[in-house]
Amino acid sequence: MGKTFINPSNASFESKLLTPREVAEYLSLGRSTVYLLIKNGDLPSIRIGRSVRVNPLDLEEYIELNTTRGFSLK
Repeated sequence: MGKTFINPSNASFESKLLTPREVAEYLSLGRSTVYLLIKNGDLPSIRIGRSVRVNPLDLEEYIELNTTRGFSLK
C-alpha cells in the first residue's frame, strides 16, 4: 500500500482553509472567542505547524448545529 496524495488539479475543495481571523470576521466575533471554540472542541480545526486553520465545511456545520429557531427576544 502506497501513500495517497491529493492532486490539486482534481481535488474538489469547497474553498481554502480559513484562518481564525477570517472565521472571527465571518462570525462577527473576536479572535480569542474563535480560539476558545477551537480549544473547547466546538469548532474543528487543523494544525499545520504552529498555524491553526478551519475547514469552511466545518464552519458551515458549526453554524448549522448552533442555529436556533423560534426563540423569543423578550
